[in-house]
Amino acid sequence: MRTEISKTYRIEAAHRLPRVAQEHKCYRLHGHSFQITLRIQGDIDPKFDWIVDFGEIDQAWKPIHDAIDHRYLNEIPGLENPTSEILAEWILRRIRLSRGRVVAVSIAETCTASCTVYANAIDDDYR
Repeated sequence: MRTEISKTYRIEAAHRLPRVAQEHKCYRLHGHSFQITLRIQGDIDPKFDWIVDFGEIDQAWKPIHDAIDHRYLNEIPGLENPTSEILAEWILRRIRLSRGRVVAVSIAETCTASCTVYANAIDDDYR
């Protein structure tokens, strides 16, 4: 049986998009209250009847949160052009769990604008 769980987090961060025209509003320094959702799929553990403990997801998220929350994203290696798509992929490549697999990361940068990056859509060497 295919099973999926999700966990949502929030960060506050500043960024700018250096590859757009200088007249574009995103070229200027600005910030977002990003909402980040991790989607995890896997087999249900027969002992606990869950894929993975939500507490373990929190522990796996903490170093990522600490690296990007209340930061200027452009200064973080790999996020020099921190679009939501690039940020989602950056997170997807770093999150690791003992059970289950993070299959997608969704980023909402505003109430109406979001993106989702799927694990199968990035490099074959992801896992």
